Amino acid sequence: MKIAYFDCFSGISGDMVLGALLDVGVPGEFLLDMLRKIPVAGYSIRTAREQRGLITGTRVQIEIDEQPHRSFRDIQGLIRGSKLEENIQERVLGVFENLARAESHVHQVPVSEVHFHEVGAVDSILDVAGAVIGLDYLGVERIHSSPLPVGRGFVKTHHGLLPLPAPATVVLLRGIPIYGTEIERELVTPTGAAILASLAGDYGPIPEMTLLCSGYGVGSDPASDPPNLLRVLLGTAESSFEYRHLLMLETNIDDMNPEFYGYVLEKLFALGVLDASLTPIQMKKNRPGVILSVLIEPTMQTQVLDLILKETTTLGVRIQEVRRAELKRENEMIQTSYGLCEAKRVFLPGGKQRVVPEYESCKKIAEEHQVPIREVYEEVLLLARKR
Repeated sequence: MKIAYFDCFSGISGDMVLGALLDVGVPGEFLLDMLRKIPVAGYSIRTAREQRGLITGTRVQIEIDEQPHRSFRDIQGLIRGSKLEENIQERVLGVFENLARAESHVHQVPVSEVHFHEVGAVDSILDVAGAVIGLDYLGVERIHSSPLPVGRGFVKTHHGLLPLPAPATVVLLRGIPIYGTEIERELVTPTGAAILASLAGDYGPIPEMTLLCSGYGVGSDPASDPPNLLRVLLGTAESSFEYRHLLMLETNIDDMNPEFYGYVLEKLFALGVLDASLTPIQMKKNRPGVILSVLIEPTMQTQVLDLILKETTTLGVRIQEVRRAELKRENEMIQTSYGLCEAKRVFLPGGKQRVVPEYESCKKIAEEHQVPIREVYEEVLLLARKR
């Protein structure tokens, strides 16, 4: 598996991502040809080798003519109307959707009504699309990142002076490890934050890999300390599983009507949590109680906390950052004698595979055809083994 590690010791921006990907091996002409598939005009792209401190990398500068302010809907139209491959379109729009949600939260307007200013310009569209195109060209399947440093002070925007990190950046960085610095400039831009928040799967030290090469994307500040660079390490990892950065929310409850637990679990799963469970325990004063444990994506923290605090009698919730190792899996449809049934194909260490029929799909077939669910389950397994 090909992996990339973003070493953001001096922050991250869209143009630094582009520079690092070019430096690590994406051909410049290929990238320009791909970007020309997006129906926008009024820009030029210059690349050059520049030095920051003792390190030389690639700097990307996008010069643009005056551009209109674009809404999220406008950007959707541009990307959907491009000649980029569909999988690249989806990933680009995923980044911009995260940006739109962040701006929506900051300005308290619906996502559909968000108008981008700084991040709606052509340069940000090219930065995001170029990052997705470059990672696809390199065959990167998994992105890891270091924790992110954030600067202090203010940045001048269309909305006036804003504190650093910018409000939209703060929203995008929810669930991502960050640390403050004394540097008075913008280290993490909204575009850089959106690229990582949308595409990176884990944050921490450099993961175990066989290093293939490294590259540096050069930022705009020639005199910063540490040098204004983004380093990307490209390598391979021989692993049948991947790591994901998640949050575990837990609380002990001993004074709630037991009938309510099922309702709370239903609400949590409807919200989209990854897992939720109840564990019986003995609490103080020898009262029987329950541990409610909920595993979530970091971006869901606020809404899940709201639900737990509103729907249970707890007065507080413990929050822990966890890393989950996940086996690779693929969804597939198995043609049975009763019709199509959903299943997961799981790839085990050592190269073996295991097929897991989807319970809800088996249940639906069993009810429709009035057969035991066990028979549906066994037929799916038999057919999957033959495949």
